[in-house]
Amino acid sequence: MPSTQTPPIAGGAIDPPSLRPPIADARIERVDAARVRARLEELHAQGWTMLLDLGAADYPLRTPRFDVVYHLLKLSAAARTVAEVGTPERMRLLCGVEADDARVPTASDLWPSADWAEREVFDLFGIVFDGHPDLRRIQMPHTWEGHPLRKDYPLRGPARERSPRPAFALKSNVQAGVPPSGETLAALQEQRKKS
Repeated sequence: MPSTQTPPIAGGAIDPPSLRPPIADARIERVDAARVRARLEELHAQGWTMLLDLGAADYPLRTPRFDVVYHLLKLSAAARTVAEVGTPERMRLLCGVEADDARVPTASDLWPSADWAEREVFDLFGIVFDGHPDLRRIQMPHTWEGHPLRKDYPLRGPARERSPRPAFALKSNVQAGVPPSGETLAALQEQRKKS
């Protein structure tokens, strides 16, 4: 029976993406944050001309905590047959990023399609892309606290977690078809006065 234990990566960390089955038409490569910019430049020079997607994943029990994931496509400039054009080369580049220093260099100068994707990763995970021309929130309001796709983000959001949550205002406590009486609001206001 094959092992179900997650294989280790550098530093003895677990690597959940390595458990996935191999992609038939894609190479998967892992690089550390200190070398990611040099590797991206190498790939761009080798003809990986299209950045299809850039994203991130959070593994809170792993070191490094985050993975920044680059999906690249290489289309040949040489004349090809129809069958060969239909099978371009694909690559998934994984970059581990530490939680206490969540920074990687930008790829937006190599592939302009990285611009908004890096902003989205910054907004939702808090990973900073050094050298990005306009790194600011793209989905959440600029006054939003925290980064909602982190696994330790409060379920109700940071502002609502600080507000009291009445135990009696659950859906199961209210009979179906009962018109609102205002008693729940009055009880909540009374509870807030006491706290």
